[in-house]
Amino acid sequence: MPLLRDKNDTPDQRWMHLALDQAQRGVGLTSPNPPVGAVIVAQGKVTGQGFHRKAGEAHAEVEAIRDAQRSNPKLLPGSTLYVTLEPCCTHGRTPPCTEAVKAAGIKRVVFGARDPNPKHAGRCRDIFMLAGIEVTEGVLEAECNALIRPFTKWITTGMPHVIAKAGQSLDGRITRPAGEGQWITSDAARAHGRRLRMRVDAIIVGAETVRKDNPQLTLRDGSTGSGKLQPWRVVLTRSGDIPPHSRILTDEFKDRTLIMHGKDLPDVLKDLGKRGVMTVLIEGGGIILGQAFREKLVDEVFWYIAPRLCGGGRPSVAGSALPQSVELDNVTIRPMGDNVLVHGFPVWPDQSTSKS
Repeated sequence: MPLLRDKNDTPDQRWMHLALDQAQRGVGLTSPNPPVGAVIVAQGKVTGQGFHRKAGEAHAEVEAIRDAQRSNPKLLPGSTLYVTLEPCCTHGRTPPCTEAVKAAGIKRVVFGARDPNPKHAGRCRDIFMLAGIEVTEGVLEAECNALIRPFTKWITTGMPHVIAKAGQSLDGRITRPAGEGQWITSDAARAHGRRLRMRVDAIIVGAETVRKDNPQLTLRDGSTGSGKLQPWRVVLTRSGDIPPHSRILTDEFKDRTLIMHGKDLPDVLKDLGKRGVMTVLIEGGGIILGQAFREKLVDEVFWYIAPRLCGGGRPSVAGSALPQSVELDNVTIRPMGDNVLVHGFPVWPDQSTSKS
């Protein structure tokens, strides 16, 4: 989503917006690490910028430092680093970023979100202050925290961030009457929904969806060359009846298909979390979506609504009734031709006070 700029932004906020722009370039590519962006500023100008591209590769701070060293190394000492997430201070797949910052001669660090990883949280301030580096935190904190929402859930609970997606008619159906075409939503809405796959590490569907639609569940719509790994294609089945000719079992990505036989959705999510899956997309069908909402497993919703009445067929949220209605927060509504996208975040009873 585009980042809104305010003409009353402070200089720190303006530079942090640029760091957020950098971080957005890594969304969906970094699991199990969070997407992070960084910008280095000297004499009122950007001298370096970068983002974390892939787990095991350089972090955003190091990318920005290298960029600054290439463009104008004389300006690097004494400069200011803006980074969306608190710099790491431990040695993992890469050396700690705090050491790289000190070695570069940077004299001020501004970060947006505190690292939810207990190994790092709050520690960089003391490290930098001992080195004589000024630290400012919490700049555009809400925006920076929103960017790492999936990582925060995964690192603190071991469970992936769950996105629920559906394309439905005005009367809440995801299938059309017999003899009609397969699609309910428009080409534009379906293309937008497919692009969500770029954000996730796994796509979950029910076996009925595979039997009926024979979906590909692959990355398309301009994803070629992005460096994005094909997400796991996860099929939930009670019977184990998956047609052997299904595309997900025979195409070039067949090794990225997981059949979860007889497992409940919470157990499937725990299993995926252990595999380093940070974000999942539930694409259908209605029974899987119904279970996800009943068990309060959904963190984010993309609902595409078409101007069509079906009068019957599978409801978008199927199975037994929900124990209570689910309200969405931070809602955005986006027209897509004659279709509409509703995007928001479910508010569960234990997350806020009840509303009348």
